[in-house]
Order: sequence, then structure tokens, then C-alpha cells
Amino acid sequence: MHINVIRKFAKQMNVNTFRMNKTDMIRSVQRAENTFDCFATERVESCNEHACLWREDCISVNNKQ
Repeated sequence: MHINVIRKFAKQMNVNTFRMNKTDMIRSVQRAENTFDCFATERVESCNEHACLWREDCISVNNKQ
């Protein structure tokens, strides 16, 4: 997902994204949604959240590490 789209989500949830990288932005949005802030963690190995908005990027990031 493009970083500007993530910023838009964050803004809608009143999350300040100043000087945040993509991972930190997504985790901040996850916390604001009261969900696990698990983006780009080892949790992807056992994640069953197939409808997660961040899933595709999360898997992609973890495959690069």
C-alpha cells in the first residue's frame, strides 16, 4: 500500500505520522483500531487474519527480511 494512502488512514484516526516510517505508521493505525500492532513481525508466520488490510504488505516485508 502506498505511504500516502496509509497517511490518509492515519489522519482519519487522528494518528500523527510525522517522521514515521511505513511500519511505524501501520502499527500506530493498528493500535488506534484496538487491534494487535503486529505488522512486519514474526506473527505473520501464524497469522489467520486473511481479511487484514495490511496483510499483503506484511507478508512482502517479512519475505525480504
